[in-house]
Amino acid sequence: MKIVILNTSERTGGAAVAAGRLGKALGQAGIQVDKLIRENSWLNRFRFYWERLIIFLCNHLNRKNLFAVSIANTGMDLSGHPLVKDADIIHLHWINQGFLSLKDIEELVKLNKPIVWTMHDMWPCTGICHHARDCEKFQMGCESCFFLKSKGKDLSTSVFDKKLSLYKEANITFVGCSRWLSGRAKKSYLLRDKTVLSIPNPIDTEVYHPMDQDMTRELLGLPSGKRLLLFGALNVTDKRKGIDYLIEALRKIEKQDVELVVFGQVKDDIRGLFPVPIHSMGYLSDESKIVALYNAVDMFITSSLEENLPNTIMESMACGTPCVGFEIGGIPEMIDHKINGYIASYKDASDLANGIQWVLEQDQLALSDACVKKVQENYTEEVIVMKYLSLYQNILYKNDGKL
Repeated sequence: MKIVILNTSERTGGAAVAAGRLGKALGQAGIQVDKLIRENSWLNRFRFYWERLIIFLCNHLNRKNLFAVSIANTGMDLSGHPLVKDADIIHLHWINQGFLSLKDIEELVKLNKPIVWTMHDMWPCTGICHHARDCEKFQMGCESCFFLKSKGKDLSTSVFDKKLSLYKEANITFVGCSRWLSGRAKKSYLLRDKTVLSIPNPIDTEVYHPMDQDMTRELLGLPSGKRLLLFGALNVTDKRKGIDYLIEALRKIEKQDVELVVFGQVKDDIRGLFPVPIHSMGYLSDESKIVALYNAVDMFITSSLEENLPNTIMESMACGTPCVGFEIGGIPEMIDHKINGYIASYKDASDLANGIQWVLEQDQLALSDACVKKVQENYTEEVIVMKYLSLYQNILYKNDGKL
């Protein structure tokens, strides 16, 4: 069995991390896996900017929401690539921002090879948006897109119609990384006749595992004798990551020598924003330091307002560190309320503060054991690989009449 994985990026973003982990796990299980990504060439940079320009123009020259939507109007035709031609199954992951256009995906469909599309956000089942939020128009047909502040048939309509035509006869099986996303996708008019499954992302528990807290704090230069809370994102100050709710929540908690550790890109000075001392770790690429960081803190907080199945929560729990997050997307599937963490009411800073306080007051060893147990039973490479192997084999059997 030969699988080729297609994803825009090699390492940047949650989808890239998840696709890389799946590919590695499949390879360790004896499956031949190859990967194709968007190369860093002037032509691909042009494709990226060309797509953004069209969105910018259709959004009345407004930069707001410029990256909340994608239209897949340009990309690379990989249908003739040797790895694609040699593959038994084409496995798409996140393919936006100039990597694959809808026309390019159509050329892949024409190869008559089965395609698996792991959805890391809602884009495959909507017109143009990556997260539909409260909008339900994708269930019938997109128009008057609130991201574009448009009326009637618009850019979302034309892309929706192109996807409808593309999917009509396509042999594509859609996989949501969370039950939440799969449930949303099943309601889409685009996928009404398609198979939609739910398989989580995997994590290597040989890498992400509990370590001694005092040792990891000393390694990272973090203070001992303090209650350390961790917050991080690719872009910490992105409003979608809910930093304002976190700031408000920290103002509400009873101070217990609490300090905040932040990792990720910080484009603005945020030290004066928080009511507690901050330790900024910057952007971390060294996986051993990331693992040490999860082990060095008492909890991981995600105040994100849009999520599917965050790798950060999975990583934290694999290290035995409990998490607090809003009731959004796939987060309630990962955090079992008041068992291995706390689920706060959506956009409720007071309840987020309650969650932080609750974790601080619990038996930390019991919480840690519950976190590790959750990951071992649901997200290990062995568990997830078996699910994908079963899917691949079923698809090939239906496609060829044999395994």
